[in-house]
Formats: sequence, structure tokens, C-alpha cells
Amino acid sequence: MDSISPDSLSLDKISLPKLPSFKFGSDEQWPSYGKNLTNQRFSTLTQINQDNVKNLELAWKFKSGVAATFQASPLVINNVMFISLPHNHVVALDAKTGKELWRYNHKKRDSWRMCCGPANRGVAYSSNKIFIGTVDARLVALDAKTGKKIWDIDVADNDNKFESSDSLSQSDSKSQKDVYGQTGVGIAMAPVTYKDLVIVGITGVGYGLHVDTPRPDAPMGAVIGVDGRFGRPGFLAAYNIQTGKRVWQFDTIPSEGWEGKFRETIEGIISLNRNIAQEKESLKNNKEAWKYGGGSAWSTPAIDEDANTLYFGTGNPSPQMNDISRPGDNLYTVSLVALDATSGKLKWFYQQVPHDVWGYDVASPLVLFEYKKDGKTISAVGQASKTGWYYIHNRITGDLLAKTEPFVPQKNLFAKATAEGTVLYPGILGGANWGPTSLDEKNQIAFVSAIHAPIKYTLVDEPARDDLPAIRYASSEPTQDERWGLLSAIDLNSKKIKWQVKTDQPLTGGLLATEGNLVFMGEGNGNFNAYNAKTGKLLWTNKVDAGVNAPPISYEIDGTQYIAVAAGGNSIFGFKEGDNILVYKLK
Repeated sequence: MDSISPDSLSLDKISLPKLPSFKFGSDEQWPSYGKNLTNQRFSTLTQINQDNVKNLELAWKFKSGVAATFQASPLVINNVMFISLPHNHVVALDAKTGKELWRYNHKKRDSWRMCCGPANRGVAYSSNKIFIGTVDARLVALDAKTGKKIWDIDVADNDNKFESSDSLSQSDSKSQKDVYGQTGVGIAMAPVTYKDLVIVGITGVGYGLHVDTPRPDAPMGAVIGVDGRFGRPGFLAAYNIQTGKRVWQFDTIPSEGWEGKFRETIEGIISLNRNIAQEKESLKNNKEAWKYGGGSAWSTPAIDEDANTLYFGTGNPSPQMNDISRPGDNLYTVSLVALDATSGKLKWFYQQVPHDVWGYDVASPLVLFEYKKDGKTISAVGQASKTGWYYIHNRITGDLLAKTEPFVPQKNLFAKATAEGTVLYPGILGGANWGPTSLDEKNQIAFVSAIHAPIKYTLVDEPARDDLPAIRYASSEPTQDERWGLLSAIDLNSKKIKWQVKTDQPLTGGLLATEGNLVFMGEGNGNFNAYNAKTGKLLWTNKVDAGVNAPPISYEIDGTQYIAVAAGGNSIFGFKEGDNILVYKLK
């Protein structure tokens, strides 16, 4: 394990207090992306439970007027709901009635190149301000009472070189298809606030070239790794909540040591099929590969307030899937990273996949909890990976404590691309993609929504001829095989799957678990479902006119419990788009 640790602590000595939940007055609400800084997304409310959830009905519905891929998780603070819309607009609603209180309309810079579409995953709150990161890499602070802009800063520029279909072989049919995504800096995550800081990271720096406009019968076209000096290093940064001044920045690609130890295996067991000798030879001519190294920050960090430590995951290296010009382990890509929350200084990291060429980003948000192991209580951080395992680490030292059995099928997991195409899974879609998990700490159960989607990994390798240079690149694209989703309850003590539900479509959007023995989850076909948390039995379904591909929340006002979710589909997966914010309560 590659781990940097400030201390050498024995497991029986590590038992930090459980982080408190947030409450406003007598009602429990939802003031941060993951409910609180642990990212557990677990509600202690029990008014809606396994016995009466069948009586759930629509309390109110809000049509935002912006129909596009909708991934946002709402906040509810002092009876007001704050939610970001596609294209980075923000609305404030009366959380009891759905009445619009104010709206911020974001004006994106016209020349800005978006990597990843208009979706945004949420906002953050602190000191009577709402914060949103934008697709054009800005961080905006709004007055929480009026929606008026307080400050608006540039987080990153967009002057890096980017891929185009001109880089592909003209004999490759993919060179004639539409490009709908490429390297381009933006912000997708909901920021997080801590003390006097608002913290956010950039995405799109290791994205690759996405071709072929998605169709309902073939969601997500090919993703192509083109060799070249594209992109830049990613980063996570903290800003003063009053002024927007940058306090610290952590670059996800270090300028020194980025090549790592040239690890050939994961956990000393599973081969990564690397040609280490060739990589070391390539290092001589690629000593500045770190300048284009990738490592996006896709998901909202978790923060341990007692240890003053922030935890987040990093994306794939750049160029994506093509490793000709980036030898070595490509630190700190595809890693769990722990930072000092007030200085941004590295405490430890754990790289799930060194030298990634498959797109196995650490995409789903990290979760903090107290782990019961061998009669001891250990302060832990968990993460549901794209590779299909749920990882559990000591959050003080970074040591790997456990890895559960896979929650999705696995085949040719780390196989290399071939000219005829290698079929592997989970592949670039996951496993667990960006959608947040939920965690029942008392019962030591993690709830994970995931994807089974076989991927064909193909190598195009043409020698130089006439006046044309040699061309080599790799592409990943879904096969014609059946795809489906899997909702899993994972027993973290036994490391076994407790129960599993198979859905017709891949699952993207995330979960909510509650003390009422319920798990809420949406599907791309418009179903919004509640399951028995102990058995996986479907207890309630509501049909929506768009894909439900965003994470639900729960909150309470005047003693009444509500369940809320955004339903606006997902264009990449071919799920019907819409503009719905839906809130439910008992009849």
C-alpha cells in the first residue's frame, strides 16, 4: 500500500467520537450535501417507515423550467430548500409548500469549453451564504435570503490544449462521429463548507474524447484516449467564505514523485498487466508528464472535525486510457486522499488503481463512520469503487482494513486493450459511479447503487505511412450485451452482500437510507422507489415523467417528515430529461 502517515497508531487506540448530526430547532433538516460532514446520507427520522411508506404521496412539485441532466441534491435549512439546476442556476423554495422564493440565473462564458455537460451536483451553505461551483470553473457566493450575488471568482482558466477527432485514424469509423465531450475544466461537485472555508475541486482534466451523440438504444458513445499533451493537473482548493480569497490549493498531480513506485499489482495480489521496463524507458522522454496529468476532483469531500482532516477521491490520469506519454503510477490519480482541512497539506493517500488505463475514477463520495472490527471501534473511511469493491480504511493512518466481496460482476478487470477488442467489466461506467452511497452506522451496513455494463476496450495502432505519422490510441465503448443496475446492502463486518436488487437499467443518482428501515432510490425509467432496508423488498413506487437520477434527501418541518428528489434524467445514459423537484409526505 502506498500510504503516507503522520502517526503510527495501533488500531485499539483509534476511536474518535461520532460526528454529530445537524439539527435546526426541533426539526431535523439537511444542511450539507451528505446531510452532515460524514457523507453518510442517513436520516434518523422515523415518521415515514417500513409499515406506512405505502401511504406516501406527493406533497408538492416544482417545475424549474430547465429540462436537462439533473444530478443535484437539495439542501434544506431553516425550512428553505436550496437546489442547483442544470447550467448552474439556483432556486430557493419554501420547503413546506414549494413556493419559489428567489432564483439566481447563471450566465456562462460563451467561449468556455465544457467537458461534461450542464449538470451540477448541488450547493453548500454557511454564514447566510449559498455557494455553487460552475461548469465554467467559477465559484459563486449568493445571499441566502435574496439570491443576490455577493462574490464570483475564477477557480481555473481554460486555456489548455484539448483533443479533437483530427487525432484519430480516418479509417476508424469513430473519426466521423460527433464529439460531445473532451478535456475542458469545470466544477461538478457540490462544495463543502468547514469553519471559515468553502472547498471545491475541478473536473474534466483527464476526460478524454467522447464521440457519438448518445441515443436511447446506445447510451454513451465511445470514450477515446488520444496520446498528447492535453489537459492539466486537477486540484482541490479552499476559499475564504467572506471574500472568496484562496486559502490553500492541493494539486492532485505532484510535480515531483508523480511516477510512484511502478506497482505491478493491487494489494500485492491482482496483476495490473503493466510493462514496467517499457514504462521506465519511456520516463526518460516524459519527465514533464505531470503537467498534463489529470486527476479530477468529482465528488464532495467528507470532513472529520475532530481530526481536522478532509477526505476526497481523485479521477483518472491524462491522457485517459492512453499511457504512451505517462509512465509510472501517475500519483495521485484514482486515489483516496486525506488532507489537513485548514492547510491543505497531504496526510496520506491510497491509490486504488496505479497507472489507470480503464477509467476507474474514485467517483462516489467517501463516507466517514465508526467501524466495528474484532471487538474494536476504529474511525474509518469507506468508498464504493468503480471496480466493484467497497473499501474500508483507517482514516487516521490510511491503512486498508477491509475490502468487501464485489457488488457487481467482474471480468477481465485489468485487461489491456487489443486490436480485436477486449470485453471487460465493470469498466469505465462502473461499478459505483458518481452517485453517493448511504451508510447505516449502527447496523454496519453500506447501501450502494451500481452499474453492470460490459465494455469493449480496443487498441488502434497504425504505423507511419507516406507523409502521415504513426497513430495509436485506445477506446472504450459499451457492447451490445445486456446492461442492468444493482442495489446492494453490504454487511461491513462480514464483508458479504446481505441482499441485492437487480434493476432493468444501470443505476446512477445515489441513495437515501433512514432510521425508518427504508432505502430510497430512483431509476432512469422514472420509478422512484422505497425498499425495506433489512430485506431489499420493494415497498413503494411512484412514477415520474423523467428519469430519477439524483440523490434523495429527507427533512422535517413542524413535525412532518418529507422525502425530496430531483427528477431530470441523464442524457449520457439515455434517460429522459426533465425539470422536476418532487417532495413527498404521508397521507
